[in-house]
Amino acid sequence: MIKWGRFLLFLVVVGLLATLVSTTTKQVAGNITLGLDLQGGFEILYEVEPLEAGHKVDLELLKSTAHMIEKRINIGGVAEPVISTELPNRIRVQIASQSADQDKLRELIGKPAVLTFRDESGKIILQGSDLAPNGAAVGYDELKRPLVTLKFSDVKKVEEVTRANLYKRMAIYLDETMQTNPTIQAVITNGSAQITGEYTQETAQELADLLNSGAMPAKLTEKQVTSVGASLGALALEKTLYAGYIGAALIFVFMLIVYRMPGMIANITLAGFTYFCMLVLDWMDATLTLPGIAGFILAVGMAVDANIITYERIQEEIRSGKTILSAFRAGERRSLITIIDAHVTTLIATGVLFYFGTSSVQGFAVVLAMTIIVSVITNVFGSRFLLWLVVRSNMFKKPFWFGVKESEIGEL
Repeated sequence: MIKWGRFLLFLVVVGLLATLVSTTTKQVAGNITLGLDLQGGFEILYEVEPLEAGHKVDLELLKSTAHMIEKRINIGGVAEPVISTELPNRIRVQIASQSADQDKLRELIGKPAVLTFRDESGKIILQGSDLAPNGAAVGYDELKRPLVTLKFSDVKKVEEVTRANLYKRMAIYLDETMQTNPTIQAVITNGSAQITGEYTQETAQELADLLNSGAMPAKLTEKQVTSVGASLGALALEKTLYAGYIGAALIFVFMLIVYRMPGMIANITLAGFTYFCMLVLDWMDATLTLPGIAGFILAVGMAVDANIITYERIQEEIRSGKTILSAFRAGERRSLITIIDAHVTTLIATGVLFYFGTSSVQGFAVVLAMTIIVSVITNVFGSRFLLWLVVRSNMFKKPFWFGVKESEIGEL
């Protein structure tokens, strides 16, 4: 007996997915940020050295320096740079923009960060080196309003400076850019001070990080500069997409010929898998690079493989003489553990790649991990749900619809 309700539900689910994909794919794809290897730009690899004797390059100094680099790039008018730290002493800067002035930015980034405190006449009265390491932090006044606390290493010097400039303004400069211009309200006798003003939690933290970056200046030495032209990046993207279209078409044809109805469902979920991966990339605000696309293509292969394992098990059960429904239940049960094991071991590998790899390898690992998770949802459980609806509708009872010949049944 045909159960039309199940089949109609199948058609509704497929129709909703097709409508979603056809109406929003262009917008979602347009929102994905492309890396410099796809849209052009340049990459600089810096080696970090402390300016002051006795300082060591550690993760904290690398992060502070990276934060300072980002501030300087933003000053240069470039949005969304990719800045990553690489132990033990390197920082990689990626700027995916053809409009950016490379020489100007390299000069801006490479200058040492000089933090100074100046009186009303512009004279330097304190240096960034007078701040204790990590001497700037976020605090709160009695009304729970954010402020910035400062801790100086030379208590006597600070007392003398504040006494001489009591009730006067003391501007704080990073290089030649004034960051804030507070008034000295009292003589500082214990080396601790506060900068008050109309701060939010974010702006107070931003100023504290900036001051700490100045307090631990680092020398940046360019080790490698790589430029990618806009035309080269566009060509790489075009060739990658072209290869992806051909590969997808071959997979679709193969699945339809070999597995018939289950193959069609696999193609539907594979299209949904591609769409939802792009959607997650958009939500993550991730930057898509060529290694990331490689991770995505690898995940497509795993997604197809997950369906093939299930369908092969179902075919084996049909050939053994079981009904379509019994073969479906046995096949999906026997294949699930194998599929989950394969996905979990790949996730472990991506974790290792992300932990030990450089920026490009980390990008590959992040995209691969994301696509594996989406694949489990769409190509494992999603495809099984759709196939369950088709099987339970009793409309496709013949083995032909599952890629099995009548002559093959009972031979195993």
